Amino acid sequence: MDRAPEIRRIGFENVFYADEGNWIESLLVTSEASFDPESVIADLSRVELFHHERVSVGAADQPTHRLTVVAHEPYPFLLGVILRGNAIPNRLELRSGQFEGVVTVKEWEAFRTLADMIQERFGQFELLSVNQVETTGEALGSGQLGRVLRNELSDEQLTVLRTAHRMGYFDVPREASADDIAAELDIAQSTFSERLRLAEKQLFDLVFLEEHGGSETEENRT
Repeated sequence: MDRAPEIRRIGFENVFYADEGNWIESLLVTSEASFDPESVIADLSRVELFHHERVSVGAADQPTHRLTVVAHEPYPFLLGVILRGNAIPNRLELRSGQFEGVVTVKEWEAFRTLADMIQERFGQFELLSVNQVETTGEALGSGQLGRVLRNELSDEQLTVLRTAHRMGYFDVPREASADDIAAELDIAQSTFSERLRLAEKQLFDLVFLEEHGGSETEENRT
């Protein structure tokens, strides 16, 4: 993807191993400027584009494309190493030539083994944080919360949430007030508050639809 202009990040939404080093990948590619996915993929060897679409994710001035490709990944491929280490990949993202990911393992020693495998095969590994959790979290492609939210929320609710997030309404300390967001959207403050409450309720209904139990696991950010 180096030939695509000003790529900010490539997120792996879903990945399946096919055979002989081929992986079917659903990627979210966010760039500083618009680009033609077909032209970019056509210039890459051992990558075949199945489908692409422009999606609305994040800031409006940073176009995001969803690409479905079949890629022959070089060995070793980071995701393959994670899976062989009996870890659940929760998130995997490529930024500035470096992978950042979240994985879940059953116990600390399993993570130590995985970290050693990554260090040995790629020569570099940095642990950013570690958390003990009660559930394994969603594996790549299993939850797709972002896509679900975009399907479940109305355009008005998405606009309110996106604008409030961009302007710092949810920051601590708060960078923008309800009046600021309402003015930006050219709506009454009461209308903003109502749409925000409805969007938050819809969001929490989706997230807390049911209670999850399970044994303690270690979730680690690599």
